[in-house]
Amino acid sequence: MFGLAGLVAIGAGAVVVSALDPAGRFSFLAENVSEIAGNAGLTVTEIVVRGQQNTPRELIRAAIGVRNGDPLLAFSPSQAKARLESIAWIEQAEVQRNLSGHIQITIHERKPFAIWQHNGEFAVVDRDGRVVSADTLDAFGPLPLLVGDGAHRQGAALYDALKSEPEVQRRVQALVLIGERRWNLRLHNGTDVLLPEAHEDAAVKRLGELQRSSALMDRPVLAIDLRLPDRLVVRQQTMPEPAVADPRARRGSGRG
Repeated sequence: MFGLAGLVAIGAGAVVVSALDPAGRFSFLAENVSEIAGNAGLTVTEIVVRGQQNTPRELIRAAIGVRNGDPLLAFSPSQAKARLESIAWIEQAEVQRNLSGHIQITIHERKPFAIWQHNGEFAVVDRDGRVVSADTLDAFGPLPLLVGDGAHRQGAALYDALKSEPEVQRRVQALVLIGERRWNLRLHNGTDVLLPEAHEDAAVKRLGELQRSSALMDRPVLAIDLRLPDRLVVRQQTMPEPAVADPRARRGSGRG
């Protein structure tokens, strides 16, 4: 909760006129109502906002659009609600105006779910894939990393499947969507796990069983291919060939 004293008014009178009639035929009536209300003491005396955590406060102030002392009846709760819900962080807003002069606002924010990497840029997204922030990526604690076109919209289902296999989940560095069709898991040790399209749950379960039986994900392999249900393909890392010493250099080193 925080008080919003000293807010900058954003055309309160014009907002009400537009709401009454876009052609402006009743603008004089709106102006008179606001003036009468102000003279009668119906002014904004307090603005209270609840539920703000990640939404920038300056965006909330601008969306509310009034300050203490402004005519109360010039404030439109429905228009303020619409402006608040246009902010990326805010999923829903409740706006109440009381004749006592109090304006009470409750906002329900979207939850940061993952970091989406796309075309070299990073953004925080919610479970539905809506981008909520491109700044302060480290302010929300560890979040899953989704990589590729469309990964922000499809990543929640795979993430839920990984939660059922904790030994797999804790080794995964990133969820990489290939061709907007199927997923690879990039492990912290650099191994890629290739998952079959539309059968990610079964593949993750199979990977967990392989980890428990043979610690497969801890081995130095380039890739684990699970795309075929009846076959496991593992690509080994190529070991560098041992260096061969030049015998002529050895003989030459003994000359005085």
